[in-house]
Amino acid sequence: MPDAKPLNAPDLTEPLVRVESLTKSYATGRGELVLFRELSFTVAHGEMLAIVGASGAGKSTLLHLLAAMDSPTSGDVIIHGTSLAALKPADQAEFRNRTIGYVWQAHYLLPEFTAEENVAMPLLTRGTSQAEARQKARQWLAEVGLADRATHRAGELSGGEQQRVSLARALVTEPRLLLADEPTGNLDAATGDAIFDLLDRLHTSHGISTVMVTHNMAIAARCDRTLVLRDGRLVELASTNLQV
Repeated sequence: MPDAKPLNAPDLTEPLVRVESLTKSYATGRGELVLFRELSFTVAHGEMLAIVGASGAGKSTLLHLLAAMDSPTSGDVIIHGTSLAALKPADQAEFRNRTIGYVWQAHYLLPEFTAEENVAMPLLTRGTSQAEARQKARQWLAEVGLADRATHRAGELSGGEQQRVSLARALVTEPRLLLADEPTGNLDAATGDAIFDLLDRLHTSHGISTVMVTHNMAIAARCDRTLVLRDGRLVELASTNLQV
């Protein structure tokens, strides 16, 4: 008889993320502004998906919807079998803390805290003990190559180091899904490539699914798939023709 699957083991035959008929619009003085309409796509377990598009196309808004940081006009996002639309706001926050990691273009580190304290913050928010949170923070700082910078504050770190701390903070909760919004956008080319190399390594070694918004087509080409958001629609691009 085959071994029984652990109760919390993901079903790898089903997508981790299923976006169903997602629409986002805003009321304006001139009527309704539709940012995008009826978007549907999936993200497989362990997949790295890039989303590209012109400025203002709605890429960051789409990530906010995937993270339950915003609500769609219609449609739903289902992550690991959980409908975000069915969750109350407090439950969305808890789900986000336990299931999703987020990296922004700006690092948003708290300047009065050390790197270790910044990385520990998501665990402390969920009620993890100070000792355990700090231990895991140190482990993740080592993972991103900053074990010797744990006691430095944000202002004492370089831009690349700040983004490494931000990545450690996003992954310290061991999320199933990592959302990255232009994670290399504020960095020079060499530092940006190094950050993507690190993100790619951690994505693979920890079995994370990643959705990344980027304007860097060379980075998008290194992802498993690339979707372009244009005129309110998503179109999949071939890796040999990454043109926005």
